[in-house]
Formats: sequence, C-alpha cells, structure tokens
Amino acid sequence: MSPKSIASWKAQQTLINLINNHCSTVNHLKQIHARIILTGFHHNLILAGKLIMFSALSNINYALSIFNTIHKPDTFLWNTIIRAFGNSTQPTNAIHFYKTMHRQPNAIPDTFTFSFLLKIIARLPGFLTFGNQLHCTIIKFGLQTHTYVRNSLIHMYGMFKDIQVAHYLFEEMPKPDLVAWNSIIDCHVHCANYNQALQLFARMLQHSGTELQPDDATFVVTLSACGAIGALDFGRKVHSFIRDSTDNLGECISVSNALVDMYAKCGAVEDAYDTFNNMKRKNIVSWNVMILGLASHGNGKEALTLFTRMLQQNVERPNDITFLGVLCACSHGGLVDEGRRYFDIMNRDYNIQPTIKHYGCMVDLLGRAGLVVEAYKLIKSMPIECNAIIWRTLLAACHVYGNVELGEKVRKQLLELEPDHSSDYVLLANMYASTGQWNEMSNERRSMQERRVWKPEPGNSFIGIPGMRLERETV
Repeated sequence: MSPKSIASWKAQQTLINLINNHCSTVNHLKQIHARIILTGFHHNLILAGKLIMFSALSNINYALSIFNTIHKPDTFLWNTIIRAFGNSTQPTNAIHFYKTMHRQPNAIPDTFTFSFLLKIIARLPGFLTFGNQLHCTIIKFGLQTHTYVRNSLIHMYGMFKDIQVAHYLFEEMPKPDLVAWNSIIDCHVHCANYNQALQLFARMLQHSGTELQPDDATFVVTLSACGAIGALDFGRKVHSFIRDSTDNLGECISVSNALVDMYAKCGAVEDAYDTFNNMKRKNIVSWNVMILGLASHGNGKEALTLFTRMLQQNVERPNDITFLGVLCACSHGGLVDEGRRYFDIMNRDYNIQPTIKHYGCMVDLLGRAGLVVEAYKLIKSMPIECNAIIWRTLLAACHVYGNVELGEKVRKQLLELEPDHSSDYVLLANMYASTGQWNEMSNERRSMQERRVWKPEPGNSFIGIPGMRLERETV
C-alpha cells in the first residue's frame, strides 16, 4: 500500500472508532458526520452504513437523508436502510425500499435482505400475501435452504398462524439448528398448540443428543406453554433441566421470570414465590409476574404486601402492568377502599393513564362488592369507549345482587355491541327468574330463540400429557 492509501485507511478507521465508541447522542453523530464530510469520506459506503445504523435508532429521517446522498448504494446499504425502517415506527417503508432495491442493477438482495424482510413482515397483520410472494422470490434466488432464511420463513408463517407451512419447512430441514427448534416451538405456542409445543421440546431433547443445548429462548417459550395448559409436572422437569444446565441459565432473568409465571399459572404459588425470592436479580417483569400470580389466586393481601415491598426497596418504578396486578389483587380480595386509593394514585403519583383493563378491574372490584351503581357511574365517566367485556362484568354483578333495573340498562348497551352473545340473554333471563318476573324471563328466552342464539356446548379439559418423556438420548 502507498503512504497515501495507508493514511486514508487510518483516517477511515479513526472515523469508524468515533462512531462505534464516542457517539452517544444525535449531536455527537452530527459532529462526526460533519467531520466525515470535511475529510472527504461522505461517499464511503462503510461509514455511510455506520451512520445510518446509529441514526436510525433515534432519527429515521436523518438516516434517510444520509442514505439519499449515496449515489449508488450497494446491497449492504440497502439492507441497512431496510433494517432501519423495520425497527422504526414506519416498518412498511422497509417493503418500499426493498421493491426499489429490486430495480437497481448494482444491488442484488441477499440472505440478509430476505431475513430482515421476513422478520418485519411477521409483525405486520395482513401482509401474508406479500410474504408468500417473497417466499417465491427466495426460491427463485436459490436461497430457500439457507439456514437464516429458512428460520425466518418458519417464524413468519408461524406469526401468521399458517402452522402447516411452518411445520413443513421445519421438517424439510435435515438437521435443524437451535434457532429452528426455538422458532417452531414458538410458532406452536403462538397458535395455542401448547401440547404440540411441549412434544417438540421433548423431541428436541430426545433426538438432538448432547450437541444441541436448549438456551434461554427455548426455556422461556416452553415454560409459557406449560403455564398456558397447567402442565405443572412437565414444568417441574423443565426446571430441573434449567438447574442442571452448564450455562447458568437459572440466573437468567427472563428464564427466572418464566419459571415464576409458569408456577403461578399452574397454581403452585409457593413454588413461584420461592423462585422469585431466590432470584439474584429482578426487573419490573419479575415483580409484576409475582404480584399478578398472587392476585389471581386470591392472595390479595400478600400481593399488596409485595407491592409495598417493591416501593420500599425502590428497585423498580411501577408501570401500568404493576397496577393491573394491584387492582386485580384488590378485586379478588374484596379490598374496595384500597382499590379506590391505588386507582387514584396510579395517575396522580405515577402519571399512568388507566387503560381499559384497569377500568375493567375497578368495575369487577365494585361489582363483587355489590356497588353496582358506583361501577355504572365509573363506566359512564370513562374517557375511553367501554367494551362488551366490562359491560358483561357489570351485568353479572347486577344478576348476583338482583338489580334488575340497572341490569336492563346494561343489557341495552350489550345489544349494541354484541347482540348475539348467548350469556347476556341467559344472565338477564335468570335475573328475571330470581325476582319472579316470569313473563320477562319468557320474553328473553323467546328473543334468544328468534335470533337463533344458542348456549355453547360445555367444554372438556384434559390433565397431563401422556406418552411424553423428557430424557435426552445419548448419541
């Protein structure tokens, strides 16, 4: 290399180092960008890519302005701007840039292009058709067997709940890697096929030998499946695998949070509390999961005690999910005064605006306590539109406490929102029957028949997962 080339290379490395290690704000970025322009490196594709990646995190328009100064962007720069828009609030623009890239003679989509796009599309409802088209393009480019692309395809089809195609793509792989296993298990969980997800986890252990070790993502999604169907025994076995892992996964916050959540959802509240207390590090999710777990099993006072402990330790600032758990605890514990107080301080002291779920908890709390009129007034004062679930909660409370007059008002609201929901007819008819209003009850039943609204068949539940083993076969 000539002295001039060496000097140019050193100058480029200095600028790269500035972006990587000394660029913490947009102002820093602009200063470095100005220096790049002054030193004549503004057409350098590597530096442009670094600038775009950094600026896209905080100012996508600034990233776009940098991209537009490049005369002939290469594939790397197109991939960078596509990825940048995918991580922004304007993800659909990534598709626009891909289509524009496709028309450029000097930029050919590669495995990174398709992997980025497939992950972006998976988050966009209604884009399955484009995903199918992209799949065809991938086949034309001969990239359908590439591991990253194949795993992204599995993930995309799973997020669109096209589980058959996702499973076909997975089974086609001669030797799936860990990402592929995690993707297909996650697909089944996303599609509520929890038993199949657990069967896949067991199959992964049995057939992969010791060369494929589950990671934190594997355990988190598997434990979520256990919690969803109450598979406590299976969850305990997964916990034992975590304890025996050589990667200290038991100390991973996300795994510990998943364990607490699994135990709580399976009704093993003491195990959940033990796991929570043994955690060396906790985040806001840890506290929220434990508070919700206690609240959902009627341990309202314990949940509020834990919330007080969280505030006293000043380790995490409560968020909207925290207060959802607190209000749920008040509701299940019949703690009306406490519920009113926490609902008030949520906005006043923590600047958290109540969502529809918070209002739902308050209506449930007041309804359980027989304060149906107060619950009705709260609904009418809501700054957001009330949904059928909250109205139905109040209708159930009116039935329990025999307030037929208010029940009829609530029923009118439900007729506007969901006129064919069978439980509303049944609740009001039973309310009439409990107060001896037989003609009104008959009219409600007749109205139900005229609208061809029928009570759903009783559901079935299954306990256990027969025929599933969690031993790893030695290869």
